[in-house]
Amino acid sequence: MNIRSGISAGKLMDKSASGAGELTIIEKDRFQKLIEILIKRGYGVIGPTVRDKAVIYDKIESVDELPIGFEDEQEAGKYRAGKRDGVALFGYTVGPNSWKKYLFPPSCTLWHGERNAGGFKVNSGGNEIQKMAFLGVRACDLNAIAIQDKIFCQGEYRDLEYQRRRQNNFIIAVNCTRAGGTCFCASMKTGPRAEAGFDLAVTEIIGEHKHSFIFQAGSEPGREILSELSGRPASDEEKGLGERLIARATAQMGRTLDTGGIKELLYNNSEHPRWEDVASRCLSCGNCTMVCPTCFCSNVEDYTDLKGENAERRRRWDSCFTLEHSYIHGGSVRSSAKARYRQWLTHKLASWIDQFGVSGCVGCGRCITWCPVGIDITEEVDAIRRGSGSALKATK
Repeated sequence: MNIRSGISAGKLMDKSASGAGELTIIEKDRFQKLIEILIKRGYGVIGPTVRDKAVIYDKIESVDELPIGFEDEQEAGKYRAGKRDGVALFGYTVGPNSWKKYLFPPSCTLWHGERNAGGFKVNSGGNEIQKMAFLGVRACDLNAIAIQDKIFCQGEYRDLEYQRRRQNNFIIAVNCTRAGGTCFCASMKTGPRAEAGFDLAVTEIIGEHKHSFIFQAGSEPGREILSELSGRPASDEEKGLGERLIARATAQMGRTLDTGGIKELLYNNSEHPRWEDVASRCLSCGNCTMVCPTCFCSNVEDYTDLKGENAERRRRWDSCFTLEHSYIHGGSVRSSAKARYRQWLTHKLASWIDQFGVSGCVGCGRCITWCPVGIDITEEVDAIRRGSGSALKATK
């Protein structure tokens, strides 16, 4: 499912891992140098840090701001993160937010208009955007960025605001060496290893007397920065250790999802009784869509002041779980929780494939963890699959 894409100067380009240089070892005490190099080159560095007992992404300037020694425990409707005895910089999995908030922000002004003596002056809403370096992008999120690249930057309808924010990003991916309780990226073939779309990819290795990182360059800018870090070639032993750690994460996946024939399965079971079952539990709160790194539903609203001298158009995140989202003249198309959950899951795993040629799910597990009532997308699909024969007979 990996999509090879990044954006530079407004154009999609390949940042494939194939053909990358030798694997390089950078010691832990040199990691701060990486952040300093990026800042010196004009990047705002966005990385993982701890806020309100959760690992989130925010602007950082120091290694000390990373979630050192933090690990998280995730299950359906449950998230706990805390400092353990370890010293890992990337010992957590994923938190409640994703890189989507920086590329497709929750709210943005599309244009602003002012009345003047000669009529109206309309300005585009875009302010100057600092170049962003994303530090700590997991493989599932890397694929999510690639999916949104495909949606917003290809085809007939392109999103200029997204393109502006996506220009000149520098991406440092982190290969997972530990999987969470709700992770299923291995099922979606989106992780735990970063395959493409990065400038640098990192595997953290910690031993009895060792704390270092295996770096792999995936682009020319990545190779340039890696050369400034004064690393050394990775030994065969270190390469093997990195491979074993990633394999361990694959074996640790807390969830699995059988994707065989999934599009046809969901299309053929639109009246499956399981939809009623899940609707009885679903709060239609939209949490799953807010934390999802690929969901992109939005609403556009116009505002004016009381004097009629200023007006602006804003875009904000919306959700297919809200009653108003499917409203057309005369009422909402999807008026029940059953219809809205069915729309979300079927679009994510089936009709998204018809629209964009790829699944809308990357297996990050956020929708499971952050559902207040613990609805599990993998469990729902499995229930439909197990009962699909009887459901089909009932509809004939």
